[in-house]
Amino acid sequence: MTVLPDDGLSLAAEFPDATREQWQRLVEGVLRKSDPNTEARGTAAEDALSTTLEDGLRTRPLYTAADVPGGGAADATGFPGFAPFVRGGRPQGHSPAGWDVRQQHRDPDARRANELALADLENGVSSLWLVLGRGGLAVADLPTVLEGVYLDLAPIVLEPGADFDAAARALVGLYERAEVPPSAAAGNLGGDPLGLQARSGDDTRTAGLLDAAADWARRLGDTHPGLRVMTVDALPYHEAGASPAEELGCSLATGVAYLRHLTAAGLTAEQACRQLEFRYAATADQFVTIAKLRAARRLWARVAEVCGVTDPSAAAQRQHVVTSPVMMTRRDPWVNMLRTTVATLAAGVGGADAVTVLPFDHAAGLPDGFARRIARNTSTIVIEESHVARVVDPAGGSWYVESLTDELSSAAWEFFQEIERAGGQRAALASGFVAERLDATWNRRREALAHRREPVTGVSEFPLLTEEPVVREPAPEPESGGLPRVRRDEQYEELRARSDKALAETGRRPRIVLAALGSPAAYTGRATFAANLFQAGGIEPVTVPVGPDTDAAAAAALLREHEASAVCLCSADKVYAEQAAPVAEAFRAAGARSVLLAGRPRGELRETLRAAGVDGHLAVGDNAVALLTELLDRLLHQDPAGAL
Repeated sequence: MTVLPDDGLSLAAEFPDATREQWQRLVEGVLRKSDPNTEARGTAAEDALSTTLEDGLRTRPLYTAADVPGGGAADATGFPGFAPFVRGGRPQGHSPAGWDVRQQHRDPDARRANELALADLENGVSSLWLVLGRGGLAVADLPTVLEGVYLDLAPIVLEPGADFDAAARALVGLYERAEVPPSAAAGNLGGDPLGLQARSGDDTRTAGLLDAAADWARRLGDTHPGLRVMTVDALPYHEAGASPAEELGCSLATGVAYLRHLTAAGLTAEQACRQLEFRYAATADQFVTIAKLRAARRLWARVAEVCGVTDPSAAAQRQHVVTSPVMMTRRDPWVNMLRTTVATLAAGVGGADAVTVLPFDHAAGLPDGFARRIARNTSTIVIEESHVARVVDPAGGSWYVESLTDELSSAAWEFFQEIERAGGQRAALASGFVAERLDATWNRRREALAHRREPVTGVSEFPLLTEEPVVREPAPEPESGGLPRVRRDEQYEELRARSDKALAETGRRPRIVLAALGSPAAYTGRATFAANLFQAGGIEPVTVPVGPDTDAAAAAALLREHEASAVCLCSADKVYAEQAAPVAEAFRAAGARSVLLAGRPRGELRETLRAAGVDGHLAVGDNAVALLTELLDRLLHQDPAGAL
C-alpha cells in the first residue's frame, strides 16, 4: 500500500500557477479579434466581460479566493447552524428528509379546498398554506377545509390579512377540539400587519393588528413552541418590483419593527425572534436567489446579535420561500414549469426551510389538479432524485456565490438603514418612500423588458400566436389599494390582449407581410428576427419572397392576398442598397399603412430609404414595446398617419 505524504498529493504540483494577469492578457486577445480598435487592457478587459445586475452589483467572468471576504476562509462565513448562519440555519442542513414542501390554497370553495388539501398531503406535501379573507377562504370555513387533516402531523400556515385575530382563534380552537398536544401544534398564525398595510395602503388597522399579534405571542409562546405567530412577508415588495436588495431591506425593517413591538409588549428578544418566519421569493435567476437567502440569514443574525440573542435556534432566520409570482406568465404558461424548477433548486441550495412552488397556471386563475401535481412534485424530484437536500450548504465555497452574498448583504443593509432613517417600515410605507423607491426600480426593469434585454421566453421571445390559451376559473381578488402587483409579461400582455380583441371581432389578427429580398441566405436571419418580434405583439407575420421588379400593382395584390396593411422588408444590408428603395416605394404606393425595415440602416442608405417611404426599422436593442404599440395603432386604424 502506498502511503501519501501528510500534505497530500497535488496533481498540479509540476505545473506552474497561472496568474490573473496572464488570464487577462488572453482576454485582451479575444477582445481584439472582435474589435481591433479596442483599448481595453488588464482589469478593463476583464470588466468588458462583466454583467451588470440590479442593485449596482456586477457578475465578473472570473472569481478567486481573493474576491471573497476573508479569502474564502471558513471562519468568514461561519459554519452551518452557527452565526452568522450564511451556510444554513441548522448544522445538519436539510438532511435527510429535505425541506418542508408547502402548498398554497386560495380556492374559496371550502369543500373543494378540503379535497385539494387532502390530495396534496397524500401525495408529498408536508404543510398547508391557507390564504384567508380577501383573496381566499372564509375564516368560518376553516373547520371544513381542515376536515380529515391530521393537525398533529401537518403544519398549518395562515395568511389571514385583516382577519388575523379571528383566524388565530379558529385555528387554535381546532387544535383544542382535536386534542392536539400544544407541543405538537406547528405552523404559523400569519400575523403580518405591515404586509397588509403594504398591500392595502391602509394604515388604520396596523396598530390593532400589532397588539393582537403581541397578545397571541404572549399566550402561545411558552406552550406552543412549534406555532409561530407572525410572518415577515417580503412578497408584497417583490411583487411591486423590488430588487433583491430592496426585498431584503424591507423584510429586515419589517422584522425589526415586529421585534420592537413584541419586546415592548413584554417578550424577551429571544422569545420575539422565535415568533417570526420570513417569506421570500425565488426567481429563475438561481445565483441571485441563492445569494439572497444566504444574505437574509446573515443580516438577521446581525439584528439578533445586536438584540443580545445568542441561542442559535432563535437567532437563525426561518425562511419560507415561494417561487416568484412576478416571473409567471399568462401566455405559454407551460414554460413556467421550467422557471419554477430552477427557482425551487435555487431555494433548496440557498437553504430555505419551506418551499412553495406555484402551479404553472397560477397567473391564469385557480390551478387545476394537473398543475397542482406538477407543483408539489417539483420539490419532490429535486429532493429525492437530485439529492440536493443531502448536501449541507451546496453553494458553500463557491467564490462567486460567496462574493455575491457579501455584496448583496451590503446593498440590502444600506437600504434597510434608509428605511430606518425614514422612521421605520410603517412610516416609510405611509409616506410613500417605499412605493417611490420600488416604482423607480421597476421602471428601470420595464425598460429592460421593453428592449428585450431581459427576455421572457414564450412572451417576448419565441411566442406562439396559434397556441390555445389556458383558461382557468378566476381566482378571488386579493387585497389591493397599496403597492401594485407587477409581472414581467405585463407590457406584452397588453399588446396581445389588443390582438385577441381584434381576432374576436374580425376573425383574424393584425397581419404584416415580411417582404423577403434576395436569396434565403440573405433574408432568413432578419426575417426570423422580425417574425419573432411581431408575434410578441400579437401581429401575425407572413413571409413572402419579393423581387426588385415589384411594382405598386404587385405590392397591392400581395397585401390583398394576405389581408395585410403593413410590410417589413427583410434582407442583408447589401441587398437593401440594391433593391429596398424601389420595393418600399411600390408598397407605399399600394397603400401600406406602414413600411418597416429589419435592421438599422445608416448614413446615405438610411436617407434613401426614408425618401422611398420606409417609416421605421427594427433591430436588436430597440424598444420593442414602443414599436409594436405604434404599429398596432396603425393596423387597428387608430393612427393611420404614423410617423418615423
